[in-house]
Amino acid sequence: MRDALSRVITGAASLLATACTAGFAAADNLPARDASSQVERGRYLAVLADCTGCHTAPGGESFAGGRPIETPFGKVVAANITPDRDTGIGNWTDEQFDVAVRLGRAADGSWLYPAMPYPYYTRMSKGEVLAIRAYLSSVAAVHHKVTSNQLPFPFDIRAGMRLWDALYFNPGPFKTDPAKSAEWNRGAYLVNGPGHCAACHTPKTHLGGDRDHQTLQGYSVQGWFAPDITDSTTLGIGNWTATDVVAYLKSGHNRFAAASGPMGEEVTNSSSQMTDSDLAAIATFLKNVPGESVATRPLDSHAPVMMAGAAIYQDLCSACHNADGTGVAYLIPSLAGASSVASREPTSILRVVIHGAQSVATAHEPTGPAMPAFGWQLSDAQIAAVATYIRNSWGHAAPAIEASAVQKARKAAG
Repeated sequence: MRDALSRVITGAASLLATACTAGFAAADNLPARDASSQVERGRYLAVLADCTGCHTAPGGESFAGGRPIETPFGKVVAANITPDRDTGIGNWTDEQFDVAVRLGRAADGSWLYPAMPYPYYTRMSKGEVLAIRAYLSSVAAVHHKVTSNQLPFPFDIRAGMRLWDALYFNPGPFKTDPAKSAEWNRGAYLVNGPGHCAACHTPKTHLGGDRDHQTLQGYSVQGWFAPDITDSTTLGIGNWTATDVVAYLKSGHNRFAAASGPMGEEVTNSSSQMTDSDLAAIATFLKNVPGESVATRPLDSHAPVMMAGAAIYQDLCSACHNADGTGVAYLIPSLAGASSVASREPTSILRVVIHGAQSVATAHEPTGPAMPAFGWQLSDAQIAAVATYIRNSWGHAAPAIEASAVQKARKAAG
């Protein structure tokens, strides 16, 4: 059955795949550089692309792979991209590496899964990709064999990616918008290209493709909700200034929020190491991404669930976050000022209340305070009540959370 299904998928999608990848541009007009500057250029591009985030497992060797990446379809394990000739990419040609990064095809011609974010890396130029290759060729070779495809049947049939690519993959380098400023264009390139922000922050279809009409409006991934980062004042970062955006990306903290979970890792491995000019460009672009304006009313403060939540908040939360939810700027998140607490899905707030969270510590903000776990102390109904209270106070509005959603969140996060 597996072979038959594979042949059907391959035959049905081959023409679409050919059309999808036709005309892919590979031009790079940047001047030639010497070897050392090429490696340094590649190092910084690898920072922009956050290659470390996936290809370095916790406690593992740099870029040796082995980190499992959870997807709605199962587990994909990041490959070894060190120059080891047996288990890494040491035997790959430059052309094979470029095709893998920008077209999603491995050296043996097989289709990669978009857990490797080639749909965004395709916006890079060939010269930039080869600079990353030059940098990776300079790191220590690690002999570490990785079996990347651990998806269940039928998702383990790579030929199915032909159809996925035809539906969702639009190859080609980034094109500037002449009507926009150079800073805006740089930010658009960073966000939509190497930064691959949409991989986490854009809602997905049932097949895992981006819902382009909801770009950067938030999505639950790996047990967290990557929040809306459009300029929406009710759901996104509309109340943040560009300076707030830069501070958050540089240090992991600003007057509203503190990064934890996957975003904390992104700050550590990527944005905290970016230049100030690139961070400013990202901020300029994000502050110009329109979002949804949601006009909903908060729950009645006298509703039983709100009164129960208020009592729990006063007892357990107000000492750090203050009675008015303002927190401490650059240290303890402001629940009142963070629109993300009323996100479309309560995934993150439930996870943090149940399991706690450690905010990121960086050179710019070396104190990374932790949020204690309350899952051991509070019942599902109590967690639902306090989370509902937070999501409907201080100007926020969101549907009430059921105890069953808390039970599900407990199981999902282990």
